[in-house]
Amino acid sequence: MKKPLRKAVLPVAGLGTRFLPATKAMAKEMLPVVDKPLIQYAIEEARAAGIEQFCMVTGRGKTALVEHFDIAFELEATLRQRNRLEAMEALKGTIVEPGSMVTVRQQVPMGLGHAIWCARAFIGDDPFAILLPDDLVLSRTPCLKQLADAYNETGGNVVAVVEVPREHTNRYGILKTGADDGRLVEVQGLVEKPAPADAPSNLSIIGRYVLMPEVIGHLAKMERGAGNEVQLTDGMAKLIGNQPFHGLRYEGTRFDCGDKVGFLEAQIAFALARPDLAAAVRAFLPKYS
Repeated sequence: MKKPLRKAVLPVAGLGTRFLPATKAMAKEMLPVVDKPLIQYAIEEARAAGIEQFCMVTGRGKTALVEHFDIAFELEATLRQRNRLEAMEALKGTIVEPGSMVTVRQQVPMGLGHAIWCARAFIGDDPFAILLPDDLVLSRTPCLKQLADAYNETGGNVVAVVEVPREHTNRYGILKTGADDGRLVEVQGLVEKPAPADAPSNLSIIGRYVLMPEVIGHLAKMERGAGNEVQLTDGMAKLIGNQPFHGLRYEGTRFDCGDKVGFLEAQIAFALARPDLAAAVRAFLPKYS
């Protein structure tokens, strides 16, 4: 019997060096796309998938991430006094249920697998989702909701996948594939950042996962992989053959907001998806073409 998916881990301990100096004193996950920070998009996407408990794996200087989801009494009192109802409404997405969000520290940057291992007490014996806030997906159905629905069909592990150019396989975790119905693909193997000549396919994992808690036991061995880091991909690979494991070709467009160009493209795409902004954005875009 499948356990319901109710927990999500958000690794947010990175330094954001590609966005310096903006990230000198601000967490990169607080960078806004239009008018919401990346971390809020991730939390809202998780909520849409039925997630009720959140764990942020943080580092030094990341306190703003927690404060963003707290109640701002002075701000709300001022907005209420000034009858700023629209602004009050905008704050609703920043409030989480008391006790539903916890943080743990990743004191040393040892890779994504190590970051997930740091959340082991939160995960316990339950299935859990992982959302990397740098990966922002614009879609009709939130990406993690698509994964949660696939998990309810198949059980076991489900990862979001997309086809990448063969020459870019050395940037991603790549699937070795089995049965494939065009939507769900059986995962027979995982390789972290293979050279194009060695890549078993061009299906890449993006930053959305539904995993079984058994992955923690493999990550606990602290085996170093690509980049001399504890790789989540290596831990997931150990689950293959012991549990169902599928890749989901999700509906939507993924933007790499850890990259300056991807971040700028996301600004335009998300603005154009907003009825209150689309016309004005379309009006000014030709000036820069």
